[in-house]
Amino acid sequence: MKVLLAPDKFKGSLSAVAVAESIARGWKTGMPLAQIQFAPIADGGEGFCEALAFSLGGVWVEVESKDAIGRSIVSRYSWVERTATAVIEMSDASGLWRLQRSELSPMRANTFGTGLLIRDAINRGARRIYVGLGGSATTDGGVGMAAALGVRFSDSTGKLLEPVPELLSRIARIDVTEMVSMPELIAACDVQNPLLGVRGTARVYAPQKGAGERQIGLLEAGLENLADVIARDLGVDFRDTPGVGAAGGIGFGLLSFCRATMQQGFDLVASAVGLRDLVVAADLVITGEGRLDSQTLEGKGPAGVAAMARANGKPVMAFAGSLEHGVPFEKCFDAVIPIIDEPVSLEEAMRRGAEFLERAAVRTARLLQVKPLL
Repeated sequence: MKVLLAPDKFKGSLSAVAVAESIARGWKTGMPLAQIQFAPIADGGEGFCEALAFSLGGVWVEVESKDAIGRSIVSRYSWVERTATAVIEMSDASGLWRLQRSELSPMRANTFGTGLLIRDAINRGARRIYVGLGGSATTDGGVGMAAALGVRFSDSTGKLLEPVPELLSRIARIDVTEMVSMPELIAACDVQNPLLGVRGTARVYAPQKGAGERQIGLLEAGLENLADVIARDLGVDFRDTPGVGAAGGIGFGLLSFCRATMQQGFDLVASAVGLRDLVVAADLVITGEGRLDSQTLEGKGPAGVAAMARANGKPVMAFAGSLEHGVPFEKCFDAVIPIIDEPVSLEEAMRRGAEFLERAAVRTARLLQVKPLL
């Protein structure tokens, strides 16, 4: 049997690559003669960089950068030498995961550190840069990122402004004359939110980054002013483009300042790994993620894998740490395998994710030899 492993991450527990490795160990125990192919996937959020780096054969580059509240950190991105391609995950520098809850700072947190990663890749000679959007601690419309690339923001008196959310409303002029020359840049995301309004980045995502109702209103007003000034000074207006509200509006900043294009993260990764050809060559496709729920069926990575498998007449199953009850997973998958097989707390389940995955893979592989999926 030829088995294709194309899982997403188990968030907070295992990367997509680690998930594939765990399933592979168990599968080889339960079905020793199986031929196993890896194709870890991701959308545009956390895990995007590792999944794409694995597929493209990149190496990790460590860079001195800043976190969302300006502390010095060591961040990293993936570099593919043969194509001069950089793969950056904005959350690695500007992510919520780097901050304690007490450190959340919705009016100060910015994307300057992500800009430093992009700048380092440009200095390295990048001809193409992928930026995965998601998991941010910021709502700055990408001004921090732009400042790291040489863009300057000033108020009505000509005073230079710090690129932080609380000052967005004071921006009166944008100067891009000192901005570095940009290569091709592709922003990958998995949401369709615009910049502003009830589905905009401030109202939908800022609360999880520490913003109260008053701060949400200030952020919304600041982002609207930013969009107005960009339209006047740069001659572009992407505020209503689906996806620009991703990651605190950095999608808007990338399109506005860097002339980036935007793609769905799953589609980008699937194309890079040649997923369709791998599916066609497989006898069984296995995917999964930490929690399968109603959002999974609305187009997240595992659903994309499943749709591709079914379109090519291949059986597809999904492993999951937890399942939302009442969701018709049979619309996507021929089988759904919950991996937890003993009473444990959520913390222990996440800590022992690799162990539970491996055991579930052993059981499933052995069962399939007795009772085929199709």
